[in-house]
Amino acid sequence: MTSLPRWVALPVAAVVVVAGVIGVQLARGGGTYQPLSPPPACAERPVTTQAEGLEGLTERLVLIGLADAACTLGVSREELTLDLARSGSVTDEQVDALRDGLLSATRQMKSDGTLPQASDLLDEALTNADLNRYLERAIRALPDRIVNSTVRIDDVLERAIGALDLPAPLTDLSDQDAVEDQVNRAVTRAVKDSIIARVKDLLPDLPGLG
Repeated sequence: MTSLPRWVALPVAAVVVVAGVIGVQLARGGGTYQPLSPPPACAERPVTTQAEGLEGLTERLVLIGLADAACTLGVSREELTLDLARSGSVTDEQVDALRDGLLSATRQMKSDGTLPQASDLLDEALTNADLNRYLERAIRALPDRIVNSTVRIDDVLERAIGALDLPAPLTDLSDQDAVEDQVNRAVTRAVKDSIIARVKDLLPDLPGLG
């Protein structure tokens, strides 16, 4: 029997292999194609972050808050961030849902014990805080037990979220990732300011500390 020339045999072999793969897929019920769809609006999904400290706190807060807001609006988290990125603007309904979502996330993290203590975040909050050196030294000298007994992180978060100008970070976005990134930055800045404001209240009103 005459064998096929090499230039013919290779394409034939490729066709046979592809046909075999398709046959296996069909046998396993792969005869129909269904694109992946986002999870249901209110589906419970684990939220994890590789970041630590203040960055890890705000990242988890924002992810949970976005999911809660999406549930309120009847869409998935992915659909909400995509809509925000595409529209370039934000509605009052979306702003209210996100603020309520962030507050709900604060309560959830307090309930499950994942909120850190204030002293764990103080060094990060003081970084680039633009305080005079005497005030910064006075704050750093405060004992952890005083800071933690007086400054509650859930209270700090609630104050920060209440004062947050949410429409600002949600406009002129380039893509879905920018939504979470911009909200993260805004929340982080607000939390830093809130922590410092609360800790400053612990210090006596002395000259040079203003």
